[in-house]
Amino acid sequence: MRKMTRMTPVHAINTRRRRLWGVYAVTPDCANTADLLHRVHLALLGGISVLQYRNKTANEALRFEQAQALCQLAHEFSIPFIVNDDAQLAANVGADGVHLGVADGGITKARALLGRDKFIGVSCYNRLSLAQAAVAAGADYVAFGAFYPSSSKPLAVRATPELLQHAHAEFAVPVVAIGGINLNNSAALIQSGAHAVAVISALFDAPDIRLAAQNFAGVFAQHAAFNHTTKDLVT
Repeated sequence: MRKMTRMTPVHAINTRRRRLWGVYAVTPDCANTADLLHRVHLALLGGISVLQYRNKTANEALRFEQAQALCQLAHEFSIPFIVNDDAQLAANVGADGVHLGVADGGITKARALLGRDKFIGVSCYNRLSLAQAAVAAGADYVAFGAFYPSSSKPLAVRATPELLQHAHAEFAVPVVAIGGINLNNSAALIQSGAHAVAVISALFDAPDIRLAAQNFAGVFAQHAAFNHTTKDLVT
């Protein structure tokens, strides 16, 4: 008898993808877990929609400690928690998904670790062809950038708002903008087709993190109608 493979219902994939919208907060490198949790808590109170854990300076033990604590905190606020680069860490802490770069391992491997009900996002930089390949391989969202100069990745390739327009029109998955985004330039990216904007320093280095998150969420509330970000992403 042929073995039956369990498939995730299409409506479940649709629901998961619709949750990826709005202010996509990416954590700064921080060795002090208590301070990191405090700053993230303020951002959650301010209304961020997605949280990604990214720490390029931490060792394995600290990464596990921080990711586990942040996962619990994000789930208390009922928002998705994503781990940057490391699908195994995402699986170990019960995260909602992983965000992969070009050198972080394939989508197929991450899907095998995480299962069908988790997010897999892929950095596509300034190349629509990378996004096409990622979506074909099963990515749940694609990210483009940097759109503006970024302190976290000063040598990042530059993407244009026109790329967001093309991606938004072509793909049935959310499109995320990243790189140097702040309150002054985020509206243009939303109007160009970004379902979410990823922010690091403009949020976590702000004098008032909660207010900054509220302001970013307000930009989305004001400009989302321009690109119909509340539409069904998959039919």
